[in-house]
Amino acid sequence: MPRQLFGSAKPDGPTIAIKGVLGGFLMGLAMLVPGISGGTMLLAVGLYPQFIRGVAEVSTFRFSARTFLLLGCVACAAAVSIVGLAGIVKDLVVDHRWIMYSLFIGLTLGGVPVLWRLLSPVDSTVVVGSIVGLAAMVALAVSDPGGAAPASTDANRVMAMLVLAGIAGGSAMILPGISGGYVLLILGQYVVILSAIDSATEAVAQRDWGQLGQAMRVFIPVGLGMMLGIVAVSNLIKLLLDRFEKATLGVLLGLLLGAVVGLWPFQRPGVPVGDLAVRAIGEAEFFAPSAAEVAVSLGLIVAGFAASTAVSHLGRNTDAGGR
Repeated sequence: MPRQLFGSAKPDGPTIAIKGVLGGFLMGLAMLVPGISGGTMLLAVGLYPQFIRGVAEVSTFRFSARTFLLLGCVACAAAVSIVGLAGIVKDLVVDHRWIMYSLFIGLTLGGVPVLWRLLSPVDSTVVVGSIVGLAAMVALAVSDPGGAAPASTDANRVMAMLVLAGIAGGSAMILPGISGGYVLLILGQYVVILSAIDSATEAVAQRDWGQLGQAMRVFIPVGLGMMLGIVAVSNLIKLLLDRFEKATLGVLLGLLLGAVVGLWPFQRPGVPVGDLAVRAIGEAEFFAPSAAEVAVSLGLIVAGFAASTAVSHLGRNTDAGGR
């Protein structure tokens, strides 16, 4: 494993906890926004290598207190973010997409310097890998998500789709540049899952355990699928970094840069269909921004970039001292 990426540095417990909470919160938030990748957020805050290593270690039954602290902070913060912000984020994406996307462009680009430091010196393998990753993201950005789950009364088929959605969403959480929310849109499960989260939150508040049980019929298969996706992709990336370091890092850089292709901020949602606003989330139309909107957008991009850069530098001096 390359020393730069999975070196012997051992940041202290508070640093791990703070980075884990911030990275997990952004990861969960990213899962709720079509076009944003949870893996991108972990990469942007400088937590991606440690997270990959931690998941791979746990999946092979190698445990340590440091690994549990990191994964626990990420998982808990992501869960709080998803449960607490599902309804709010859905509304923001529908009503104020350009603001959300401007902020996430900045957060995403803030991860480029982190990855660039790992790539130096750049060679032809890095360039080719970056082009491949960038091309893949452009292709994904121009694809057309269906937005609505296909109607089905077959319980087994519904269950299989939820498991598949969990696997795809979990995999996208790990791969920088690939949006879990966008993949769920393509599979027609985005609104199904967010609606279940809203329903479960309401059920707990009202102590309606029957309603909560209905939501669990969505959570359980999706959760199982997500665990499978996270473990499989984490081990795959760790293996690729072991054997093809430069090429893999180049692809990750391409995915990261390509992530902003689908985040052009000046777009508004399409006309909602029904109460779920499926098309309003999945489709959009571009508009000409005013000077004020351009200024606000640039400000949010800079703010997002500064925030992710600041988090990625957290504990960097400690890391350097551990080498």
